[in-house]
Amino acid sequence: MDSSQPASLQDARDVLVVPTLEDVPRDADGAPVLEGSIEVMLLPMEAESGGTTLVALAFSTVAALVDAMGEEQSWVAIPSDKLEGALEGSGARAVLLDPQPPEGA
Repeated sequence: MDSSQPASLQDARDVLVVPTLEDVPRDADGAPVLEGSIEVMLLPMEAESGGTTLVALAFSTVAALVDAMGEEQSWVAIPSDKLEGALEGSGARAVLLDPQPPEGA
């Protein structure tokens, strides 16, 4: 997996915020209850070699996720050193850190 996107995972915070496809169950303290797997959001992007590749989105803060995706977007926090392992088998070939929506979106 290529983690050398505009902002590198090596330079990321200790914990990253990853958008999910559905709400993650949480306990009374707000911590996610992790039973089974969580479906994270993957987006197809144009690959340099042609065609498309799937990338995972990750944000350095909840505020950055909310700015880019809105308050209703569900998410889960993942330690940055565990992200690549968590995405194993997902089809993601890269991680895009702190993406911004296109102008006017």
